[in-house]
Amino acid sequence: MNKTKIKVLVTGGGTGGHIYPIIAVASELKKLSINKEKQIEIKYIGDSKRYKKVLEKNGIEVGNILGSKLRRYFSIQNFIDVPKFIISIFQALWKVHLFRPDVVFSKGGSGAVAVVIAAKIYNIPIIIHESDSVPSLTSSITARYANVIATAFASTLKRFKDVGDRGVVIGNPMRNNLLNKKLSQGDAKKSLGLDEKLPVILVIGGSQGSFKINSIILEALPDILQTSQIIHQTGDKNYHNVMREFNLLKAKIHKNIAGRYRAFPYLQNNINIALSSADIIVSRAGAGAIFEIAAFGRPSILIPLPGSANNHQLQNAKEYSKTGAALVIEEKNLSSDILVEAIGRLLRDKSKLAEMSNTAKSFYFQNSALNLAEITLSIIR
Repeated sequence: MNKTKIKVLVTGGGTGGHIYPIIAVASELKKLSINKEKQIEIKYIGDSKRYKKVLEKNGIEVGNILGSKLRRYFSIQNFIDVPKFIISIFQALWKVHLFRPDVVFSKGGSGAVAVVIAAKIYNIPIIIHESDSVPSLTSSITARYANVIATAFASTLKRFKDVGDRGVVIGNPMRNNLLNKKLSQGDAKKSLGLDEKLPVILVIGGSQGSFKINSIILEALPDILQTSQIIHQTGDKNYHNVMREFNLLKAKIHKNIAGRYRAFPYLQNNINIALSSADIIVSRAGAGAIFEIAAFGRPSILIPLPGSANNHQLQNAKEYSKTGAALVIEEKNLSSDILVEAIGRLLRDKSKLAEMSNTAKSFYFQNSALNLAEITLSIIR
């Protein structure tokens, strides 16, 4: 790579699970370019209306194309999305031609297939990254065109065809602002105004929240608050309903312990403090959530989202739980009694909690974003 200016095209979208890893890799690409005394230009092309401001705030120019959902099953929506997909290929061909990137990094998701196909037509090197233990349809399609196939879980590579020496297990790239702001558990509890002597249960139902998990937590509050404190990310849309229910519940909770419950719509700015403070994390099983939990070395109870594409959250949870770092409760089996019993059992077994914490830490891949950035630059012709 002898170029004085490097152009990197990134793509992927639909959720924060696609966008935030892109931002993490882009950040490392910029650092590497400075170290190598090279100029770098990073542009995003995909379906990113929801995250446009976030990408631009992180110095990534945005070019939108139509998004379309690829389905493995019959749906009337296919009659709408297939034409949108065809249009998106022509959009991608034009925008990729105008940018003329040296390499393409794809995180999968809406719009990514069209961009990768365009890159292949123009003979541009391609690296893809799959976060989940089960490859998405997007990753399964784009893998055939990729020079490098990177995965978060070791088992994922076995699910791709004809990987050969293109495969690398690298973990899941994470935001530096999350990892650089770890606190001791005591300091984190102090920062949140919590009792340092009481265990903290952190509840995260995904960035959008979970109605089911919210409901179960509210049912379990009178029991959990007897021994623990709760930090609850409800999701923006659910926050007011949760607080309304909590205010009604207060009649059943002794006033001396009601203050042990803290609800937040979204913990974006304080998630590192919340993760640092937790003794146990109750969470959905998206890859992003699992690797963040592992990075902070926290024991967890995972409740996979039923009906997720390819049932990937259940597969993620099973794969991660094999290490011993987490318990898995499927939503169909979830009740307040079962959750209270699981939390109580873990809190009573200090050695088990310590073992789960150590196992979680060992599962985490350090420098995943940096390694992905280095590989991305290494395949430039």
